[in-house]
Amino acid sequence: MSEPVLRAREVRARLGGAEVLRGVDIDVPRGFVLGVLGPSGAGKSTLFRVLVGELAPSAGSVWLDGRDVTPEPLWRRARAGLGYVPQTPSVLLELSVADNIRTFESVARRPSRPPAERAAEVELEDRLQVRAGELSGGERRRLELLRALIAEPRVLVCDEPLTGVDPAAAGRLGKLLGGLAARGMAIVLADHRIREALAMCDRALLLADGRIELSAEPEEFSDHPAVRRRYLG
Repeated sequence: MSEPVLRAREVRARLGGAEVLRGVDIDVPRGFVLGVLGPSGAGKSTLFRVLVGELAPSAGSVWLDGRDVTPEPLWRRARAGLGYVPQTPSVLLELSVADNIRTFESVARRPSRPPAERAAEVELEDRLQVRAGELSGGERRRLELLRALIAEPRVLVCDEPLTGVDPAAAGRLGKLLGGLAARGMAIVLADHRIREALAMCDRALLLADGRIELSAEPEEFSDHPAVRRRYLG
């Protein structure tokens, strides 16, 4: 692999007095999709919050393009090129798709472009006047992806991107993420839908009890004894 654009070293984090992450290392090169998979409570969302600057680690470091960004907040990392699609809803449900796009541009301080041009990036150009709250699960997730893309990130962290998405829409979203990686974006994602998630990944990590227990190619991951024992039962 090429030099990582996103790197974490010996990351530890505590929530409510409990240690949730216990020394996690990851490397994500440009044009690479890394899956962080594992059971509920393994620490995936906590790791992602540490990566993007929403949560300070109790120990360890996060590096972006060779620069230690551990002390920097979420907004500063976002301006440096670290995008985030959180698990929780992140669009304005009462506004139309077009008005969401205009708001995203304003918040991200990016030049205004025709909403149809922006929406075409995520195949929503025919839904511009629809309220975000009336979109399907897959459409809403694509709008949330666009929110992150407007800031022109070099790295994209996606927490459960397939939440509320039907199988056809999941395939569509997977193709969009694959296209971004093909253009050089580094992507790290977590999702409980293991088959669809592995189809998106170049490599997958098993996170369990706050530690990385396995790094494997996607075709090896689901059949690995450690995954069967710790994740799939």
